[in-house]
Amino acid sequence: MTVRAAWLLTGPPAGQTRTDTRLAPVGTYAPEGELTTREGVLAGGSPLVATGVGPMKVQLGIGRALVQGTNAQGAYPVAVTAPETLTVTDGNPQYSRLDSLVLRVYDGLFDATGKNEVAVELISGDPAPTPVEPTLPASCLRLWTITVPAGASAGTGGIPWQIALADRRRYTSAYGGIIPRGWGSTFTGAYDGQYRDNNGALERWSATANSWQPYPFDSGWQTLTLATGYMQPAGHGMPAAWRRIGPMIMLRGRIGPTKAGTTIPNGQTIFTLPAAARPAGGREFAWSSPRDQVGTGPSVCRVEIQPTGNVRTYEFWSPPQWISLDGVTYTAD
Repeated sequence: MTVRAAWLLTGPPAGQTRTDTRLAPVGTYAPEGELTTREGVLAGGSPLVATGVGPMKVQLGIGRALVQGTNAQGAYPVAVTAPETLTVTDGNPQYSRLDSLVLRVYDGLFDATGKNEVAVELISGDPAPTPVEPTLPASCLRLWTITVPAGASAGTGGIPWQIALADRRRYTSAYGGIIPRGWGSTFTGAYDGQYRDNNGALERWSATANSWQPYPFDSGWQTLTLATGYMQPAGHGMPAAWRRIGPMIMLRGRIGPTKAGTTIPNGQTIFTLPAAARPAGGREFAWSSPRDQVGTGPSVCRVEIQPTGNVRTYEFWSPPQWISLDGVTYTAD
């Protein structure tokens, strides 16, 4: 037997053996609900790869997966231990169709088949001008979709496998593990703190925000709201902004008085940082500022970030025309 499943009754004709239990991925996997598991393929090598091996024949390679049944059934661990070859039905004379290559579990305790086994199967879609993938029965995991052109048969050259196969493998992992990237990864997380790989970027599920978020958290550049009387000096690069990546906070941009010909006085609150960008306990920085209005030379300006988020000047040699936030970096803790 080359397609095995754990947690099925023993025979007839198949069912679970001790070898099945050793080969199948038994364990606790990523949840999708209180009693349901995220079904999918287990990463490792090139699991369950489909390959065209004849004009109308497709072969599924070895690998392991988890197939979720109904809530009452639970999830079935499955192992394909040798390649399985299937024959695709000839194409419709007029329209193309989409067939799905699947893993399907039969459990006589929950369905009317009277069988206790798992199989690799082809489920045919309906021919149509714009065909869609077939709806799958219960306890069935879609792995690949095959485009079957109109009139395709062994006698007409068969299926153009290089363009006909579409990867529909979704992936799963053990509970607490990072779910690998795969088709169907645009899914809702099951719990706060779940992780997934999204094309090489790590994301964390936030139950509060009900969304996947970059990890470490990246706010992107957020424009600062300046206090009355302050603005970005004309022609001076990026607007004043903040960005948080994990616990690290960065500032950028330049700030000067709105009124031309004036300088920044001592003790003025220039802007207030939002809660996400405030350092615990506050911070102090010394910035080099431009030549002041009376021409006494460059000014070194000390700036204070208060725990409330207020950012104010509180000491300098002479009042500056503007201050630069470029290169200011600190941690929130």
